[in-house]
Amino acid sequence: MRKPYVILIGSASGIGKSTISAELAKSLKIKHLIESDFIRAVIRGIIGKEYAPALHSSSYDAYKHIRNKSRYESYDELVSAGFDDHASYVIPGLEKIIQRAITDYDDIIIEGVHLVPGLIDIEQFIDEANIYFFILSSDEESHKERFVKRAIQIHRGGKQLDFFKENRIIHDHLLKQAEINNVNVIETESIEKTLEKILAIINKSCANVNLINSVDELEDVIDIIINENNGTLEKVTYNIKGFKEPLIRNISVSDSQSASLFIQNINENKDKKEYLSKLYALSDYRKTTICASNQDKLDKIIKELQEKGYVLNE
Repeated sequence: MRKPYVILIGSASGIGKSTISAELAKSLKIKHLIESDFIRAVIRGIIGKEYAPALHSSSYDAYKHIRNKSRYESYDELVSAGFDDHASYVIPGLEKIIQRAITDYDDIIIEGVHLVPGLIDIEQFIDEANIYFFILSSDEESHKERFVKRAIQIHRGGKQLDFFKENRIIHDHLLKQAEINNVNVIETESIEKTLEKILAIINKSCANVNLINSVDELEDVIDIIINENNGTLEKVTYNIKGFKEPLIRNISVSDSQSASLFIQNINENKDKKEYLSKLYALSDYRKTTICASNQDKLDKIIKELQEKGYVLNE
């Protein structure tokens, strides 16, 4: 019997995790989708406010109940510590739910702000389930726009909007913890693009393609892979003439913003463009690992690259 899927999707409030999680559940035909807020509500009914004031606060203002606040060097650290304290009460319940799903061989998606990398122990489930952990990210402007919209929808606009700064601190804290704990960070774009990025990791349809494009054509290559087909550039291997060992660069670029900044940096920096051109000249081709959300999408990417003459004909 195959291992069940356990998919965890965390983010600060207002990033879009509920929408993405619902679409992902539909796409993968997973019937169990749980919000961590529901688990928090159950635990609040068990543990009284007098024993756990942080639990009975919101994630963004739990810092108010921290004792000896002076030991934190900055407001960001204080807010993050309060958030972690708040989440720590919910995580044991989430871990019990994961274990029950595994015992019953049920696929499950859990989403919520309480999924903090490093606090939730996913290592205990590695041998029993296919674990996928994602933290959703957004630039500040897009986050604020979604945050305002969500605050209005849940009829808590005034209170929610007063704490956007704290939610942004939580956003950055989650990204930092994701990096430390090797958890996937997904930059949110449209629902379709964000979903395909996640599916590209879960389904992981990949291929090594020998590319022969020039530096000036690199923008078009990236456009085909990332912008048009929501693919991912995972790794580039340069087999340099005269060297026994290849030069390998793990890049893992999947979002349009990062790709655009990379191209902009090359075009605006003469030295970097010249260096990359020389590196290209030292090898006949570059073995590039490309991934997509499914095999059909991957085949489409490769076909379009071939039609443009960017793939070495062997």
